[in-house]
This record gives sequence, C-alpha cells and structure tokens, in this order.
Amino acid sequence: MDSLLMLIKGALAGFVIAAPVGPVGILCVQRTLHEGRLSGLTSGLGAAFADAFYGCIAAFGLSLISRWLEAHELLFRLGGGLFLLCMAWRMLAVALRPPAAAAMPALRHESLPGHFISTFFLTVTNPITIVAFLGIFAFFGIGAFGLSDEMAAWLVLGVFAGSSVWWLSLAGLAGAFRTRLGNGGLRWINGASGLLMLGFGLYGIGSVIWTWSL
Repeated sequence: MDSLLMLIKGALAGFVIAAPVGPVGILCVQRTLHEGRLSGLTSGLGAAFADAFYGCIAAFGLSLISRWLEAHELLFRLGGGLFLLCMAWRMLAVALRPPAAAAMPALRHESLPGHFISTFFLTVTNPITIVAFLGIFAFFGIGAFGLSDEMAAWLVLGVFAGSSVWWLSLAGLAGAFRTRLGNGGLRWINGASGLLMLGFGLYGIGSVIWTWSL
C-alpha cells in the first residue's frame, strides 16, 4: 500500500512538472502537427525521461550531483537558449517557404531518436527542475531525503508515468487536429511556434548575459 501511494504521489508530481506549456510543449505540438502523433509522443518521452532524471536526483537525495548542476546552471541555460534559437530558425524557415513547398508532410519516423534526444537535452538543461521537484514533494508530504531506496524508486517511477501521461495526452490532442489543417494552417503553426521558441531562446540567453554582467 505504501508503494502504491508513493507511485501515485510521484505520478501527480510528474504531471504537475510537465504540464506548464513551455518550449518543450510547443516543440511537441509542432512536431505532432508536422509529422504525426508518434513524433510528438517520442519528443514528449524525451522530456519525461529528463523529468525522471531530476526526480531521481531529488528522491534519492543525490546532493553532490544536485549542487554541481546548480553551480553550472548558467552554462546549461546558455546551451538551452542556443538550442531554442536553432529550433526557432528551422520552424521559421519552414513557415516562410513558398506555399507549394509547404505541403502537408507525409508521416516519417527516421528522425525519432533525434526528437527524443533533443527534448531530453532541452529539458535537462534546466537544473532548477530539482528545486521544483523538492517543492512539489514537500507539498505532497514526501520527505525526499528521508526515503528508503525502494520508496524512492517507486516515486521516480511515478514521476516518469505522470510526465508520460501528460505528453501522451498532448500528442494525442494535437494529432487529432493534424488532418484538419491545410497548408496555410500548418505554415501558421510553424510561424507562431518559431516566434515563441525565438522568444524563449532570447530570454534564456539574455538572462545569462544579465547575470554574468552583475
């Protein structure tokens, strides 16, 4: 019963961490609309594994790793910002193609590993996620640093499950609208997603430059 309760609490924590719409959510929706549900789900699973990674650090109390990640937060943030700018450039390039070249793409799966790796990288470049997990664990009454290894493992499994449920739902919902979009709708989605990613990337890099200048 204790393990089931820990699994449920971990799932709730993972869902709460994943749910806010940010760069990864935008990327997941854009890929689902552009390439299909499997691409969106694979992208979401990359983020879910990253959430589980940080949940593992928080649950098992790996303070040495946590301190190292937090000490290098600015470098991680800079890397994430640069990656977002690259993704924004790709999205905007697709949106600005002539209409004849922006036809609804056929479903393809050769880039699935790259989709997984890219969202894992994008999510894992935010070490503050550890702090967020500690706060959510405390909210649910979980003493993260006082858990047995077994309970911590159930907690991390729950985090992965909860995060995966969110990404599965998001990819499924976005996929339901894919066939209803014409060429114009797809170009609009790419353009809007590219601008949002550009904003996130510039904000991340700007915050690093601002911090270094103080």
